[in-house]
Order: sequence, then structure tokens, then C-alpha cells
Amino acid sequence: MLMDRRDFLKQAGVSMVASIASPALVRAVERTTLRFVPQTELVLLDPIFTTAYVTRNHAYMVFDTLYGMDGTYQIRPQMLEGDKVENDGRLWTLMLREGLLWHDGEKVLARDCVASIRRWAARDTFGSYLMAVTEELVAVDDRTIQFRLKRPFPGLRMALGKTTPPMCAMMPERLALTDPMKALTEMVGSGPFRYRAEEQQAGIKSVYTKFEGYRPRDTGTPDWTAGPKIAHYDEVEWTTISDVGTASAALQAGEQDWLAYASPDLAPLLRETKGIRLQQLDSSGMVNMLRVNHLQPPFDNPAIRRALLGAFDQTACMEAIVGSDPASYRVPLGYFCPGTPMASEAGLETFRGHADPRKTREELTRAGYANERIVLMVPADNPPLKALGDVCAELMKDAGLNVEYAAMDWASMLARRNKREPISQGGWHAFVVGSAGMDWLSPAVHSYIRGNGTAGITGWPTSARLEQLRVDWFEAPDEAAQRQICADIQMQCLVDVPYYPLGQYLQQTASRTSIDGILNGFPVFWNVRPA
Repeated sequence: MLMDRRDFLKQAGVSMVASIASPALVRAVERTTLRFVPQTELVLLDPIFTTAYVTRNHAYMVFDTLYGMDGTYQIRPQMLEGDKVENDGRLWTLMLREGLLWHDGEKVLARDCVASIRRWAARDTFGSYLMAVTEELVAVDDRTIQFRLKRPFPGLRMALGKTTPPMCAMMPERLALTDPMKALTEMVGSGPFRYRAEEQQAGIKSVYTKFEGYRPRDTGTPDWTAGPKIAHYDEVEWTTISDVGTASAALQAGEQDWLAYASPDLAPLLRETKGIRLQQLDSSGMVNMLRVNHLQPPFDNPAIRRALLGAFDQTACMEAIVGSDPASYRVPLGYFCPGTPMASEAGLETFRGHADPRKTREELTRAGYANERIVLMVPADNPPLKALGDVCAELMKDAGLNVEYAAMDWASMLARRNKREPISQGGWHAFVVGSAGMDWLSPAVHSYIRGNGTAGITGWPTSARLEQLRVDWFEAPDEAAQRQICADIQMQCLVDVPYYPLGQYLQQTASRTSIDGILNGFPVFWNVRPA
């Protein structure tokens, strides 16, 4: 099947994409428009209303943030000139840079930022914790934001500068006062690009133009969302192309300049194509899991959840997605993203080596599994997750589980996984899913290791110990103490088993060599320029 698709692309060339873009020859003359294919259609525009990565990437074009994050996961001032911490860490004063403007020409004021922080915090778990330890948040004057805290909170910069969605986007007060449970449709930010709502075509394209009033930082080096954000293109056009083969052909034909992600099965072909460059931007890659429903039998039984730990072969899971090149994936994967500050070796021997079906079958029987039907949801329209689901289904069957493979489209799975009802009423037992590695960076952003039951996200594990360790992490005096707490969290996850880690693979972006300056991390559009 793979070779058929590649042969098809080689033969099809320009003809299969001529209807979705202007001729490459015309574009070569203009060179003021950057043409980009996002990973999926941009449907929701409000970065506070959704955690969709495509919305987050859109938001960083339109909105700026008080702090940015560099490629070493360090937080740097962005809209801020700087900050000052006093009173033993309980008083934070943040000073905005001079000359910042909204896209409508109005000045960026501290009260805009205060309202923006409050709206974001109502939807973000890290933000809600920040507000819980905040006694007072005020705009002292037009350029000064002040937090008066109930107790020291060293994570304040990380909360306001993290890149995991929802990111803390700054917007005018009139928009920030919108109910956070209602999605914004008007896009007015202070970022380097303006969203052209009048040129948006649902399911086809979104258009952005350079904001001439944007004032980049005058110090630092562009690195992910930190440093000067300088736009070199007059226009950026996002083209929605849902079929990965068509998108790859458009890049080969020169009708698109940049694909957010190169499909793993087409990456070898793109790598061989003259004029195309493949790059790994985000070292955190994609981390993958099988999430189980803690409300329904048999996974309401912690002994059964623990017994199943030996069923999963992470190497087999990752090779199903990216092939056998060990440089393209990382195993074993624990409960934090490898290569990041909070990653731990604690308990990783659980995930090393191959699955042992016989031993797992025996442990499941001792734990009380009685051949109950297990409904495994798999999004058949997502190639990486389809491959992952296929492997997991076989591994679970080999371990003695009575698996019902429930194939569905991505949207249907998202809807069904919110159901808490029994299987007889349309419920579920398990599903496969992938996340950006940055979403597993720390307890502050990693929602899947919460133990807050039905107050948490789908899957609904309950663990008082996990919740206490999360509080301990927030209140830890330094990074060394936080790392030890994360090791404890990982060991507790092996007891409570909120989910089963399945490995990490590294995604690549694909672009024409006619463009240069793509920064590390997820796709951002400042610093990108004609080569």
C-alpha cells in the first residue's frame, strides 16, 4: 500500500493539486506570500476555548504573550520589559514594554492583560492554581501588572509563558471580558500577524497579513516563542488539505511551501525529492497512550489495571507508526516527556522489553478479570492512531482480553469518549491517543496524570495521592525538589495506572528549500524568510 501511494504521487505530480493553488511560477515572482498546510482544518479561533494544537498555532500568530519559552524550556520576557519579585516571593511586578499596539491601533494596557489573564485562568488548570494562590491581581498603571500572592509561587512565569494549550494569550479588555465558556470570533491581538476574517474560507484557507505596527523585542535571539518576532512575509496563507498524499504532492509541485507535518509513510519520498527539506522541530515529539475508563468495569479495578501493564510492547507500537528506524522513536516512555526537566527513570523497567502475554494473562485472572467485553475506540481516519490502535488491539487480545475493536472517525471518538455511561448505553472502555510531548512536561500541564475523578478529563481516575503530589510539586522550593516529586508521581502512576504509555515518536516538518529560518518547536511564522 505504501509503495502504491508513493508511485501515485510520483506519477501525479502537478496535476493532482492544480485545483488548490496558484502556479508555482507565479508565486516565485511574488515571494511575499508564504503558503502553509496545517495539520488539520482551523475551525475554532479562540485559544482559550479549545486545546486544539491548530488553534494554538494560529493564536501565536495573532496574539502575543507576556512571556515566551525558548528551546531549552526556559521562560523569557516577551511583551514584558522585565519583572521584579519582592516580599519573599509574594509580590510580583510585571512591566510591559513601551510601544505595544493592538491590531486596531489602540495601545496595549496593563488592564487589558489583567483581564486576559483572568479569562485564560478560568479554563486552564495551571492558571486556576495560579489564581488560587493570588490574593490580588491589578493594573497599577498603564504599563504595570502586579500579583500579590498568598504564598510564594515560583511557577508564575511558567504559567504565563507555557506553550501548551490553552496558552495565556493577551487580548484587548473588551474581548477578554467575554465569558470564557463562549468562543470569541473577533480576532484582535498584538502579535506579528493579523487574521483576515474577510478572506477566510471554511475548509479551504485562512489568511494572515503582517502587522506593520508590531514592535519586536530589540534584544535576544529568536527561539521558539521567545526573542524577537520579525515577520518577513507580507502574507501567510494556510491551505486546508486533509489528504496527506495530496498535501505532499502540492509541496513537491511547489504549490505549497511548508507542511506542518510530513506523514511518516511519505517522509522517505519527500526526503528524496529535490528542493524539499525535512526537519525535526520539536524534540518532545508525540507521546502516545492507551487511556482506560476508570468508571466502568473491569478498569474500575486497580488490580486489573496493574495486571495489564505487561501487555504493551512500546517498540511494536512505535514501529507501527514510523517504521523500524530507532532514531525515529524513543522507548521506554514513562509518564513525563523524555529529555525534559521532569522526566524520570523511576520505574521505567516496567516498560522495557517485549510484552509477556502468558504472564499478563495469569495476572489478569488473579486480579479478577472474567472475560468481560472491552470496547477499544480507534480513530480510523487518523493514520498514526489507526496503526497504534491495531497493535494495541492485538496485544490486548494476546494477553487474554475480550476486545471489541470499535473503529470510528476522530470527531466521533472525541464525542463518545466524554460519555460516562455503561457500555450498554454507548460508553467505552479504552481509546488510543497522542499528545505533543510538551503536554507531558510537568504536573502543571499534564492533565492525564490528575487523580481528580469526574472533575477531571475523560477517563476520570481518582487518586488522592496523585492529587497531593501535584500540590507538593507546585509548592516545591526548587527544581531539584520538583524532579524528585515527579519521580514519586511516576511510581504512583504505576500503582493507580491512569493510562498506559505506548512510546514517543519524532515528527518532521517538510518545507521547500526556497524558504529558510523555520524555528524549533511547533510551526511559528516569524523569522521565516525567502532563502
